[in-house]
Amino acid sequence: MRAIMDLKHNIRSMSVIAHVDHGKTTLTDSLVQKAGIISAKAAGGARYTDTRADEAERGITIKSTGISMFFEYDMSKQDSLLTKEEEEKAAADLLEAQEADKNVKITANSYLINLIDSPGHVDFSSEVTAALRVTDGALVVVDTIDGVCVQTETVLRQAISERVKPVLMVNKVDRALLELQLPPEELYQAFCRSIESVNVIVATYNDESLGDVQVDPRKGTVAFGSGLHQWAFTLQKFAITYGAKFNVPKEKMMEKLWGDWYYDAARKTWTTSDKNGELDRAFCQFIATPLCTLFVAIMNEKHGKVNKMLKAIGVELKTDEKELVGKQLLKRVMQKWLPAGDAVLEMIVLHLPSPVKAQAYRVDTLYDGPLDDATATAIRTCDTSDTAPLCMYISKMVPTSDKGRFYAFGRVFSGKIATGQKVRIMGPNYVPGKKTELWVKNIQRTVIMMGKYTEQVADVPAGNTCALVGVDQYLLKSGTICTAEDAHCIKTMKFSVSPVVRCAVEPKNSADLPKLVEGMKRLAKSDPMVLCYTEESGEHIIAASGELHLEICLQDLQNDFMGTEVKVSDPVVSFRETVTEKSATTLLSKSPNKHNRLFVEAEPLSNELTLAIDDGEITAQADQKLQGRKMADEYGWDVTEARKIWAFGPDGTGPNLFVDTTKGVNYLLEIKESVVGGFAWGCQNGPLCEETMRGCRFNLMDVVLHADAIHRGMGQIMPTARRVCFASLMTSGPGLLEPVYLVNISVPQDAMGNVYGVLTKRRGHVFTEEQKPGTPQMTLLAYLPVMESFGFTADLRSHTGGKAFPQCSFDHWELMSGNPMEEGSKSNEVVLGVRKRKGLAPEIPPLDRYLDKL
Repeated sequence: MRAIMDLKHNIRSMSVIAHVDHGKTTLTDSLVQKAGIISAKAAGGARYTDTRADEAERGITIKSTGISMFFEYDMSKQDSLLTKEEEEKAAADLLEAQEADKNVKITANSYLINLIDSPGHVDFSSEVTAALRVTDGALVVVDTIDGVCVQTETVLRQAISERVKPVLMVNKVDRALLELQLPPEELYQAFCRSIESVNVIVATYNDESLGDVQVDPRKGTVAFGSGLHQWAFTLQKFAITYGAKFNVPKEKMMEKLWGDWYYDAARKTWTTSDKNGELDRAFCQFIATPLCTLFVAIMNEKHGKVNKMLKAIGVELKTDEKELVGKQLLKRVMQKWLPAGDAVLEMIVLHLPSPVKAQAYRVDTLYDGPLDDATATAIRTCDTSDTAPLCMYISKMVPTSDKGRFYAFGRVFSGKIATGQKVRIMGPNYVPGKKTELWVKNIQRTVIMMGKYTEQVADVPAGNTCALVGVDQYLLKSGTICTAEDAHCIKTMKFSVSPVVRCAVEPKNSADLPKLVEGMKRLAKSDPMVLCYTEESGEHIIAASGELHLEICLQDLQNDFMGTEVKVSDPVVSFRETVTEKSATTLLSKSPNKHNRLFVEAEPLSNELTLAIDDGEITAQADQKLQGRKMADEYGWDVTEARKIWAFGPDGTGPNLFVDTTKGVNYLLEIKESVVGGFAWGCQNGPLCEETMRGCRFNLMDVVLHADAIHRGMGQIMPTARRVCFASLMTSGPGLLEPVYLVNISVPQDAMGNVYGVLTKRRGHVFTEEQKPGTPQMTLLAYLPVMESFGFTADLRSHTGGKAFPQCSFDHWELMSGNPMEEGSKSNEVVLGVRKRKGLAPEIPPLDRYLDKL
């Protein structure tokens, strides 16, 4: 393993991504079996990469698991993917590696695959983001029958935004043949639908620098098969067989085996017309029909026919295997004829990029510093020499068997990371030149992740994933490890979900409070998404992205990180405070010493601009002149105002703006920092119920300041800025935003009425419904407020007799009906409920508390 890590052209780092229950972990078993780690008998049922007890129990993956495997793949039959220069370099690397360790047998056909099996459930999609960051390719798994689902689209979009190249596996073909018994032509159409759906998503989010990454069976980037039965094939497998028979080159044959090509046996010619349905398309004739015939013959126990077919395809059964019948025999025959490991390995080796190729185009989206400094150059070339500056990104923390300690798992992008090496550990908020979030320490140990086991190595060169021991003391969830003094961080990850479901926890026994605090720290470390914090009221809050995520976090907290039980409040939801109209008048607040006055107006930000700030298109760091022009053109702002945005709030990046619209005010810049501080403080905890603000714009209209600097210090200005923001929010049609889930429900037609009933009861509404072609299944898309979603899954299943399968993912913030200041309105009830929960005064404070004068 260590020797092959030096052959950077022979490394493939890839993630397995898909919708929940489409068979990622089961398919991964075929590669684990091919690497000789588990037996062929166990493969498919072993779920080797599910390392936790609850994963095995629930049958879903919860944490992404890394595993590095060594393979031999004979490239001699293939066209080389390397340029002449790269080939020479690869040959030199190989020679060096062979000389360095004479006992190790590695050749040009040896490959190292760093695979990460990721979860499919939407609640754990932060794990997928962390996996994609450290890999260059993705194996997208799609269920033949269900096709491309919501989560497939989400993870594929994330993959392309991280510049990760996809290949496709159409899985569960055995179900289509055994349960639905699809005829060959319908099977072909089902495959086409899945491939087209994937390509539509790829085209929608396409990144120019990735080139054309659409998947196509004729290029060999699509495999078909069954993870459970451990068989799969690409067109190449059949093209080689039939190519030899017809005396046609493999590439030409692959073209013919897909699409509208027909073979006319009578005239011995290929044609593109089916002669009014007389001819079967080539895919059906040469691939699907033999498959279907074999399946039917084995399942109907036609031994004579089966033996004849096995002879034709060159499969020999051992004595004990000949006694198998039905599915067992089918599985064994298919495994021998079309082993899944071979097909998947072929796609990975031939069609996913090596670190050298991938880092050349990924460096722009990864590195935060100048793209021509030493570290960026080393990342671009994937430099593994001893003099190259080290750069490693830690994407997540993996709990170890040692209670409370973690492996820092990540990817080396340049240089080598070695045991005992002195490095600079930089947190996600590190600013070059500053001392905060920077530790200069030695690496205790480097290990390779092998599923639930680890192997210790002396050092790991660029292009590989590995884990470090001892770094968990400094980093919370992620960070960058470098050696160059001027190195910048790798950009922080963007998650597709946000933690909107929260609950408060307290220990059952008050003496266990220190254990709880320590346990929450460890929980925050163990998951890329979860937030653990203590509110001013003293409540210990855990925030997660959904009900299941929260349940798993609480289970981990009690069983692994604390060892004792906790009391858990009902789940609660975060809200956002906002304004719905422009202030009718300018508001004035005076400083405590009555010598300074701030005049402010509030108005709502447009929805498009709020989302652009969320997506990072409009940022505080951008060039103000260029961004001002962009905001004027796209969002209708006044250019001069757009260039005088003082701050984004609450934390310098949020979707609230403080804009200076004053003209000719003395000493204005001296109080800027104090005003921005007050604005950020106000945005963090709004006046209605101390929830964060969203979509508010505050315009500073005028300022009256005391001539003496001592009377306009931070203590005078900051609380005044906060008060005037509160006052202007409360006079501009205050509103409460609630988080809304996008629910994807797949349900048969006869149970649809009950789904509508359950949704209506919970303030949800369906906005599209479509039928899956060829099945009675309907796919409904609906919006459902998060606060109404608790127990929704159980409720829906009980009303539809378990026929409906919902998947909820956070979609957007929506304004609640009613004025929060009016008694009896829905939003007023919610505001009072939140105030009560947080232990605030029972009433919303009156306006005159914040205001000196209109």
